Amino acid sequence: MDRSDELVVGVMGGLGPEATHDFFGKVLAHSNARTDQQHLHLIIDNNPKTPNRNDAIAGVGPSPGPALATMAQRLEEAGADFIVMACNTAHAYEKDIRRAISKPFVSLIDEVVAEVRRSHSEVRRVGLLAAQGCIDSQIYHKAFRSAGIEVVTPDPPSQSELMKLIYRIKSGERDDSVRSSMRALAERLSQSGVGVLIAGCTEVPLVLTSQSCTLPLVDSTDVLARRCVSYARRTEPLPAGV
Repeated sequence: MDRSDELVVGVMGGLGPEATHDFFGKVLAHSNARTDQQHLHLIIDNNPKTPNRNDAIAGVGPSPGPALATMAQRLEEAGADFIVMACNTAHAYEKDIRRAISKPFVSLIDEVVAEVRRSHSEVRRVGLLAAQGCIDSQIYHKAFRSAGIEVVTPDPPSQSELMKLIYRIKSGERDDSVRSSMRALAERLSQSGVGVLIAGCTEVPLVLTSQSCTLPLVDSTDVLARRCVSYARRTEPLPAGV
């Protein structure tokens, strides 16, 4: 199979590293390759030294915008035909990234919204499991609002618990207590009148799967991985305006 005309994917990673590893694994799984040569050409910049985006959004830390812009520039210079970022919250700095490059940047947020509209067209309320910075920046709220869909988030105590779980996952914890706590948060959110749950932090699907949820779970990492395969192989055109 001649795939010489495939696009090269640039991946902004390290936000965090395990989530980037999960994204790469899902790209491999969706590639259905039978030989090394049939896999996609990915260039991954795994930079965990980027300033904490949650702290920055909260106003207690430096902006990661310049570091993200530099990462995107490096990927463009290395030969990426389009660029993605395996982190939801960092999309609050999407404008910094787009200003820094001439190649297309494919928004994870937009792809998740498109997936909900495509696969769950009847849904008008979604439950969002995401980091505090993602919620505070309203990036999902704005994107879903333009699609006529309401976003419901955990109540403050549950959100505080979710943030603790996210940082436990980042520290390497994946035991049954973390998994059961994440399932309990998902179930609590499921009771708020939503039709779909969004794993809107790339750490969430490391411990939460659709099989453990009573409602459909849209895994943002998996959505981006599948779309990257389609765009790189040109089976679908890159989104207009990216």
